[in-house]
Amino acid sequence: MTRRTEKTMTSNPNPGAKQRFFAPGMVGPFVLLAVCFASWGLAQDLTTPLVAAFKGVFTMSTFEASLVQFAFYGAYFLLALPTGFINRRFGYKVGVLTGLGLAIIGALGFIPAAQSLTFFAFLIALFVLAAGLSILETSASPFVIAMGPESSGTRRLNLAQAFNPVGTNLGVLIAAALILPRLNPATDAEKAAMPHAQLLAIQKSDLLTIMGPYVGLAALLAAVWLGIAFVKVPGLRGDQKSERAEGTFRQAAGRLVRNSHYRFGVLAQFAYVGAQVCTWTYIVIYVENLVPGGDSVAGAWFLQVALIVYLVLRFIMTWLMGYVRPTKLMSVLAALAIVLCVYAAVFPGTGGAWALVGVSGCMSLMFPTIYGVALFGLGPDTKFGASGLVMAIVGGAIMPTVQGYLTDVIGSALALVVPIVCFVAVLAYAVYDVRSKRDYSGTAEIAAPTSAERV
Repeated sequence: MTRRTEKTMTSNPNPGAKQRFFAPGMVGPFVLLAVCFASWGLAQDLTTPLVAAFKGVFTMSTFEASLVQFAFYGAYFLLALPTGFINRRFGYKVGVLTGLGLAIIGALGFIPAAQSLTFFAFLIALFVLAAGLSILETSASPFVIAMGPESSGTRRLNLAQAFNPVGTNLGVLIAAALILPRLNPATDAEKAAMPHAQLLAIQKSDLLTIMGPYVGLAALLAAVWLGIAFVKVPGLRGDQKSERAEGTFRQAAGRLVRNSHYRFGVLAQFAYVGAQVCTWTYIVIYVENLVPGGDSVAGAWFLQVALIVYLVLRFIMTWLMGYVRPTKLMSVLAALAIVLCVYAAVFPGTGGAWALVGVSGCMSLMFPTIYGVALFGLGPDTKFGASGLVMAIVGGAIMPTVQGYLTDVIGSALALVVPIVCFVAVLAYAVYDVRSKRDYSGTAEIAAPTSAERV
């Protein structure tokens, strides 16, 4: 962003300005993308309880089981940048369809993985599934931002992202009701004493239980793919001709690196996703280890409540953004998340578990707000900028692995230092944006696309 542009950004959003929230013809495509957001939320949070599930099925340490999240979010990192080239060359719609197709292949990969009885085969299937979701998210989020005036892009993305926890709640509900209760309850010691044939039979039954919901997910993603393939999408802000005029990828990368709002935003997104995955993954293990009478099923229900709180607050925060600067809201919630994590670490038990439920509510607006603020004003660099922000999701692979190691060494309570550090980074970014006095207002309408602009 140029120095001149930074100087002109001086006021808060003006919700009273008369402008369209969506460009003409964009409501239908937005609805389909909202289903995409829900679909990948379902996939992500079917995966979250699998750390505890695989830990029991294969008798492994918490650190080893955390490789589930490493494979899932590592794929996000590796596929995000190639997606930027896909979007720039072919457009967001092709990117969305490519991501959905690859995710379908990954979900169906659970069938041979369950038959193989190997943890590595499941990691491969998860990696392919997450690779598709990475392409989908890298394409869908800037797609939503481009569906109307840039001034309302962050709020529009928050609205689309509000449907993501609808999927996450369904994913956790499926895990809590259809996966975890049906897994064999034998302890590690009991499994060690079993005959090998009996242990293999138990593992096969458990892995087939894990496989089932992913086959259903593949069917859902296929239906969404068909819907998006046949819908007509009007032209968006910025065409390919103007993007080519902006030069090479190297030049675009240079501009992005020099943009302090974007650069800091990537770091904040890394920290936020790390905090989110740590909170939602280890709340199950926290309940198992520190809540009297707690087990993985009880932990999954705590997670379910946490996601319901997250869902409700996502819609509330999207409404509040019409009146309060998004990063002001984010600074308050980040500070509260730090306080709740400290409480859960210092006072482990049932109260600490409920504090982590509160942390989930605090996270409700963080991802889309960081995303929208970081991409604001990037123009034709938006597609590569979106890739960098999705690459930052690798925080969901690295930070839970660190927390898994600390959980094995110092316990579930003190290991909460990891999300605490992450939320401090999010708070710093929110304060940075508020102090910058950037102006997110704007009254320009987006003209209706011509027939030549439709794809």
